[in-house]
Amino acid sequence: MLDSIDMSLVDWSRGQFALTAMFHWLFVPLTLGLSFIVAFMHTIYVRTGNEEWKRITKFWMKLFGINFAIGVSTGIILEFEFGTNWSNYSWFVGDIFGAPLAIEGILAFFLESTFIAIMFFGWNKVSKRFHLTATWLTAFGASLSAIWILVANAWMQKPVGTAFNPETARNEMTNFWDILFSDMAVNKFLHTITSSFLLASIFVIGVSAWFLLRKREVLFAKRSTIVASVFGVIAGIATIFTGDTSARIVAREQPMKFAAMEALYDGQTHAPLVAIGAMRTDTAGLPIPREEFIFKFEIPNALSYMVFLTPSGFIPGIIDLVYGNEERGIMSYEEKIERGAVAIQTLKELKRAKERGDEATYTALREKFDDPQWLEEYYQHFGYGYYKGRELKELIPNVKMSFYSFHIMVILGTHFLIFSIIALWLSLKNRWGNHKWLLWVAILTLPMPWIATEAGWLVTEMGRQPWVVYELMPNITAVTRLTPGAVQLTFWIFLATFTVLFIAEIKIMITQIKKGAGGK
Repeated sequence: MLDSIDMSLVDWSRGQFALTAMFHWLFVPLTLGLSFIVAFMHTIYVRTGNEEWKRITKFWMKLFGINFAIGVSTGIILEFEFGTNWSNYSWFVGDIFGAPLAIEGILAFFLESTFIAIMFFGWNKVSKRFHLTATWLTAFGASLSAIWILVANAWMQKPVGTAFNPETARNEMTNFWDILFSDMAVNKFLHTITSSFLLASIFVIGVSAWFLLRKREVLFAKRSTIVASVFGVIAGIATIFTGDTSARIVAREQPMKFAAMEALYDGQTHAPLVAIGAMRTDTAGLPIPREEFIFKFEIPNALSYMVFLTPSGFIPGIIDLVYGNEERGIMSYEEKIERGAVAIQTLKELKRAKERGDEATYTALREKFDDPQWLEEYYQHFGYGYYKGRELKELIPNVKMSFYSFHIMVILGTHFLIFSIIALWLSLKNRWGNHKWLLWVAILTLPMPWIATEAGWLVTEMGRQPWVVYELMPNITAVTRLTPGAVQLTFWIFLATFTVLFIAEIKIMITQIKKGAGGK
């Protein structure tokens, strides 16, 4: 139904948005996590009056500020791209998607902007307790900002609390609280926040290890490590728990993404969990390319148990979802495409009836969009209708990308928890810093949380492709009708700009770290 779409335009638009989003996410998790670590350190200073804790707080506060400034600038660019590159998406869901973003801008951003100035410049100018309150409000403001962004993203993954208006061909909000408190939104926020705390903890431990290796700022480094490791252990446990919950939600709401995460092609009960593996693509005589494992290490029954808490649970595979499984009540993609095409055609006929003034036809068609049974049977599959006449493989996400990203995230997350436990235990024994090799492990681990968090977002976004709004709007209909050349030009401009910003960020951060806690 969209034979004229230029797929290079779609690919370049997706690439540009991915570039901006992934670059922006280099800064956001450190901002979220470090803000609370700084607030906790600031609290210790106010309660003890110990000037060493003031030095520690001010050092990490400076690094937070550097990171925060660049993160804000990249976030603004990201929001503009919804209008420039994805205007059809903005039209289709603007009444819903715009509300959380507006709240984020009005409430969270202004809260952060107001109190961050007091946090940085209020030393010796306001009372200690008011200054401390400003630090905590800055941290909560950063989290408030994250809530609304993640609620908007969660709605794209699981559209709830809305109704389609055939008069305007737009989705409209019907229940704000359903959107805010959907299981997808709540878990996405908790998993993002806890993983950000874990990232910031590893960052603080890694930087502190550098000081200990150079035998500089030893007391500062040890105190910073013990605070960060406490955060790391708590956040690591919470991240694993919320990640496990997230997997169950994905298995229920987005079964194709879940199957891609485990490269599961044939559904089964007693499904094993692939802990680690490598794949090759087999396309010989197959309408759908299939990823075959070169090797893999499996945990028997674990995948079924993860989802259903029983090994007998049936996990549908990619083949079941594409071609259907009547025994399991799984509708084929061909059937969904046909039903979605009916919904699209009904909408077109409704529009034509209105234009020619055919009230009888218009009323009859309009009633269908108010009929819950018709909506469930046809409109629910609206997005699939755009794939009528297209290849079914377009509806399958990149399996290799989903599988590797998911497993990298899980493996690294486990490493961070174990490492945080070791750092905390040795810190409590006052033996952290006695093992040079562990300090090197801390430094080598320092960049890994960014790999893990970017991998997590790759799973989230690549795994739900080709959907912008799950099962309602595919990316081929969401993109702005621009020339591919225009998008390519801005892509390379953004890439160059972001590269310069990234180099500047790293240089400024390293310079500030080298100065130490006593640096000016």
